[in-house]
Formats: sequence, C-alpha cells, structure tokens
Amino acid sequence: MKTIVAALDFSDSTSAVLASAVDQARAFKAILHLLHVLEAEPAYTAYGFTPDEFPAIHTFQEEARKRAVAKLDELLATVPSDVEARTKLADGSPLHAIIEYVAEHSADLVILGTHGHGVVASLLLGSVAEGLIRKAAVPTLVIPVKRS
Repeated sequence: MKTIVAALDFSDSTSAVLASAVDQARAFKAILHLLHVLEAEPAYTAYGFTPDEFPAIHTFQEEARKRAVAKLDELLATVPSDVEARTKLADGSPLHAIIEYVAEHSADLVILGTHGHGVVASLLLGSVAEGLIRKAAVPTLVIPVKRS
C-alpha cells in the first residue's frame, strides 16, 4: 500500500477520518492525500439567470473555495511529520471526483466518513460512502460518526 486518499467533507466525521487515515498511512508508510471536493456552482440557466444577473453565486463559490483551501491547510498542519501528506481541492460531484482522483493517483485505499442519515435519507439523497463502496476500484474504509 503506497497511496491513501482521505476524502474529507469537513463534517463531524472529519477528525475521525483523518486520525484513521494517519494511522493507516503510518502503518503502511504510505503517502496520504487529503482530498476535499467542492461542488460546482449551480447552473444559472436552470434558474433563468445569466452569470451577470446573479453574481452572488460566483462570490459564494469563491468564498467557499478560499475556506476549503484554508481548512485543508489547517488539517495538513495536524498530520505528524513522520507521515508524508498533501492536499487537493477538487471540483465537481463528490463521488465522481473522488473516484477520478483515486484512479489518477493509483490509490490503494480510500477512507471517508459517513453521516449516518439512515436508509431513507440514503435512498432519497444518495450517499458518497455508499457510492464509493459500490463503484470504487480499491478498498474503501468508512468511518461512522460517533453518536453521543
């Protein structure tokens, strides 16, 4: 095992995912990739607007990008020095962007968290974790959110 991807959504599960990913990377002397996916701006035309008519969406997206980069840098700073790690901010559908990144970097393992919304929510909303389990070409470790 040479490359591990920790797919981070900055939710309550992020610290547990990162801790597990660091442990796995250390154990296998693997390179750890901290990946966050920023979903694309909504299509303006779907709402009857042009980008010039609705600039707030673009401003919001740019702010989200800045915050995501800062959060990835913050998380990278917590990775112990004996673990080689890097960050990546990807764009698009989280499931497809993770699968693509894993393939591009020949990753051996993907680690991500789950929100634990339940069966009905997963059916209605979909689940990145469930999608990765079904579609990823490499093992996927899903870390559940701890309930208090």
